[in-house]
Amino acid sequence: MNVNTAANQRQMDYNLDNMEAKHGKGLPCFEDRLDSGVDSLKEEDVLSKDFEDMTVCSTEPGCEDYEPWRTAVTEDGDTLLHLAIIHESTEHAQQMITLSHSHSFLNIQNHQRQTALHLAVITNQPQLLDRLLKAGADPLLVDNSGNTPLHIACKRGSLACFGVITQNCQRRLTSILSAYNYSGHNCLHLASINGYISLVESLVRLGADINAQEPCSGRTALHLAVDHQNPTLVCCLLKLGADVNCLNYGGFTPYHLTFGRHDDEIRSQLYDRTAQELRDMPDSESDDSDMEGLSEDEVYDDIKFGK
Repeated sequence: MNVNTAANQRQMDYNLDNMEAKHGKGLPCFEDRLDSGVDSLKEEDVLSKDFEDMTVCSTEPGCEDYEPWRTAVTEDGDTLLHLAIIHESTEHAQQMITLSHSHSFLNIQNHQRQTALHLAVITNQPQLLDRLLKAGADPLLVDNSGNTPLHIACKRGSLACFGVITQNCQRRLTSILSAYNYSGHNCLHLASINGYISLVESLVRLGADINAQEPCSGRTALHLAVDHQNPTLVCCLLKLGADVNCLNYGGFTPYHLTFGRHDDEIRSQLYDRTAQELRDMPDSESDDSDMEGLSEDEVYDDIKFGK
């Protein structure tokens, strides 16, 4: 190891020792993290000087896996790259990304299973997102809710992050678009639920299945648009070719979901397009005809009221 490298190594060790001395064993842990943890972490300025003092350096060729800034982890599982992204310390984040091209460090997940990619989307930093993807970060890794970074972009309506991910992931786009999170939603479902028309149009244009059904309920994006009483989205999905006759697992078309709701615009949009035989509500599981001819006592003979 040459003199400069050794000096840089000592500087990094010194910085890490200082962080441990100031914040206790390991790096700081912040409680009550909200959502992704980003908001609560940003409220703490305790790391700002540490980032200013931190020297990210490269060791001799062949020893890159042992650089100390790659092994530093908080009690929440965040690496220095996670923290740099959370605190929008762009220069330090870019240094670590550059020195970690195709390295597993880029895909480390914290205790919420968030990668650097997830946090770049959450903090809306498309330039860092682009650098991470070009450096080999995996866009298919999911957080503890089963969300890929693209799921989060669609949930938050981030057009910039959506564009960066889809442009950098052409070969894996089919897998990303078809992925379901643990709530049974793919990216199109999330964009529909949140009413992001532009994202819905972009997703379908990129090949998302407009009639994909939620695994648990069988609702399509069109069912969701009716559920959320969004006539603009209903119109958009119809123009994009959504199947109005698709039944959810309860046997209901999107038109059936307009019953009991007051948006006549949605009802009229769906009525003419729905097959005539599918306009009536499905038969109830219990046949009312079985009750005909029975007296009140016979119908309620198992119900006892206190006197």
